[in-house]
Amino acid sequence: MSGIHRIDTSLGPIQAAFDALGTVIYLGFAEHEFRTSLQAKLSRLDPVMHPDATAVCRLREQLEAYAAGRRTAFDVPFRLHGSPFEQRVWAGLQRIPFGETRSYGQLAAELGDANLSRAVGRANGANPVSILVPCHRVIGANGTLTGYAGGLAMKERLLRLEGAIRNPAPRGVVSR
Repeated sequence: MSGIHRIDTSLGPIQAAFDALGTVIYLGFAEHEFRTSLQAKLSRLDPVMHPDATAVCRLREQLEAYAAGRRTAFDVPFRLHGSPFEQRVWAGLQRIPFGETRSYGQLAAELGDANLSRAVGRANGANPVSILVPCHRVIGANGTLTGYAGGLAMKERLLRLEGAIRNPAPRGVVSR
């Protein structure tokens, strides 16, 4: 798809798209399958073919600082487009502190209805700016690592980097 740019980072290759103002409108892992629904949504946002070099550099620098353990939050501008419910879920994701996790049910309860955990999971999976909106911080109710667009190995890597899981945790299980 045009407007998607590869950024090589120590986390691996990242795909990003920017609008004309240099705002991130998509961020994901290059090695995962690009979701058709997200691709259709992104094309309507009119990503630019040649984003502002300063915006790309700033994003790369912040991702590298995060990967090196020198950054716990991002201040690159990003724009989220989704349904009102998705917007609520994504706002909830942004309130999960660095180094902590929530289950889908906990996040649903924080949004007002613990029975919406499946809907929260779908909205979590539709997050268009991985890492910046920390969907990797949502885990299964029993502490297992569940679905992540970048793959479970990357989810585990990000949570270990943040200190949310520690060695020796069995793969797929969160230790506290």
